[in-house]
Amino acid sequence: MTQDAYIYDALRTPRGKGRKDGALHEVTSLRLSALTLNALKERNNLEGHAVEDVIWGNVTQVMEQGGCLARSAVLASDLDERIPGLAINRFCASGMEAVNLAANQVRGGAGDGYIAGGVEMMGRVAMGADGAAIAVDPTLAMEKYFVPQGISADIIATEFGFTRDEADQLAMQSQQRAARAWEEGRFDKSVITVRDQNGLAILDRDEYMRPQTDMQSLGGLNPAFQQMGEVMPGFDKIALMKYPHLERINHIHHAGNSSGIVDGAAAVLIGNKEFGEKHGLKPRARIRATAKIGTDPTIMLTGPVPVTEKILKDNGMNIGDIDLFEVNEAFAAVVMRFMQAFDVDDSKVNVNGGGIAMGHPLGATGAMIIGILLDEMERADKEVGLATLCIASGMGAATIIERV
Repeated sequence: MTQDAYIYDALRTPRGKGRKDGALHEVTSLRLSALTLNALKERNNLEGHAVEDVIWGNVTQVMEQGGCLARSAVLASDLDERIPGLAINRFCASGMEAVNLAANQVRGGAGDGYIAGGVEMMGRVAMGADGAAIAVDPTLAMEKYFVPQGISADIIATEFGFTRDEADQLAMQSQQRAARAWEEGRFDKSVITVRDQNGLAILDRDEYMRPQTDMQSLGGLNPAFQQMGEVMPGFDKIALMKYPHLERINHIHHAGNSSGIVDGAAAVLIGNKEFGEKHGLKPRARIRATAKIGTDPTIMLTGPVPVTEKILKDNGMNIGDIDLFEVNEAFAAVVMRFMQAFDVDDSKVNVNGGGIAMGHPLGATGAMIIGILLDEMERADKEVGLATLCIASGMGAATIIERV
């Protein structure tokens, strides 16, 4: 007999700029993870061997983010040492996969409660520092027509007819929506303040945002991936070998309409009915469904469309059953393709901004957008929400939650 898996709490750190001058730059992945776990423990009075496991996503699993960071984070936190830790990596969906995995463990009866989430300190551990085979092993990269993600985003724009102006418009809207969300306190419930050893606040709001962004400032930015595509090492040629029907790749993405490189962590508390009763907690939502899928590895970032089709079909639902969507803004074209494919009104998608405005801390984002979706469903009194991400090397992941 399967059990329902509920979300009891969700919180996140603010996102700091993933650079040496970023507010969180001196904080290690371990410490940020431990702070996040401590905040969740404290807020929910979790004593003793309270949860079965901590499932923690992080993408670049080398150096300080290597060696089962999940277990290290438990030991560095105030959680009971009897709680183990599992580090997982499904690239950009790692945080979501941690939540989905935890929910499905609860549903299957493998423990009453879990903490799931993730971290990425992109300013400290550089993206790609782990030397992923898909990018660096020629026996795979050449056979699968590997191109970097920015080129993939530009292929989507070319294939599905999105213009630079449309991408910039979406980016500007993301900035405006994020600024409004912060002004109106829409994130207050879930964002914790990161403090130093002396208890002084280091960061209490997303640092990457540029609310003054307008079409003119975006228009002045050069396409970020044109050089890499056309000149050196000529990835456009690889793309055109794979997709000969395209005459050329239209390079529309740049720093202003792509997700920001940031540092951050997020955690979600998941459990069955008994878990809530035991700890005196009230469920906020039920995790109704989870899904993942593999897609074309060259265009790579189209995953939100087929995984959404899959999760709806598997659960006898249609797109009209969803009140709100969080589609990770890895690049503008990813979100535009999602809205185009399902004819979804943009007033239902990323209503509080997204990764373009606030940044995309790879291993944490999936857990972050589930929490952001839940907060907005409560605020706007909506019933059913879907969160989804595109994933490097061609995958998609999705989660449907419903309020209880």
